[in-house]
Amino acid sequence: MKNTRRKTLVTWALVVALVVIFALSFTLGSARSTGEEGFVGTDSSATSAIQEAHPGYRQWFTPLFEPASGEVESGLFALQAAIGGCVLGFAVGALWGRRRAERALGVQEGAADEHAGPPGPR
Repeated sequence: MKNTRRKTLVTWALVVALVVIFALSFTLGSARSTGEEGFVGTDSSATSAIQEAHPGYRQWFTPLFEPASGEVESGLFALQAAIGGCVLGFAVGALWGRRRAERALGVQEGAADEHAGPPGPR
């Protein structure tokens, strides 16, 4: 009973911490931003900094694929993040399931060993 209550408390504390982190990042990010867009990527920030420092700079190469619009680019990024989340979730679930199966097998072997008597030659 006490262990379950503690796990619930830890879970809620982590959720609250996550919400606070997101709220702070949005608040601080919007306060620092200037211009039309509130949240610009680091790519555009780096490009503008390079162009200011070295006006005659030329790119070494051009991208292989240039999305038609910012929405397509955002959608592709979201798709990439979703695929990564699925892979991570599958890996964590597989590890969790393996650990759970090992524990169950260990409990069953422990019970079988108690009833088997003294170990003999095999």
